[in-house]
Amino acid sequence: MKSRENLVRLKLFQVNEKRRKLAQLDSMIAEFDRMATELELQVVAEEKKAGITDQSHFAYPTFAKAARLRRDNLKDSQHNLMEQRSAAAQALAEADAELSKAEMLESRDQKARDESGGRSAMIG
Repeated sequence: MKSRENLVRLKLFQVNEKRRKLAQLDSMIAEFDRMATELELQVVAEEKKAGITDQSHFAYPTFAKAARLRRDNLKDSQHNLMEQRSAAAQALAEADAELSKAEMLESRDQKARDESGGRSAMIG
């Protein structure tokens, strides 16, 4: 019956690992959002300083162009992380279901051991 205990521990480890991964993805998404917001503020400040908001204008600030490009890249990366997060959340739900099944089996086995232990004591 030791194998069921090991199975429960393994499933618990997998669930905890998937939770950590999900938290890490959430953290990265939030950080990318913060960085993109910061870049947007820098773009607005640079445009205000130059007095040019038209990106096709020949004198549009180079820094603003570069910051816009970085912001767009961050947004793309953030979108990809959101897709990964969705997949990770689904994997967590599946691992959680497997853990609960393993815990139910362990509980059932423990109950059976307890009942059989009580009978042998009464017989002997």
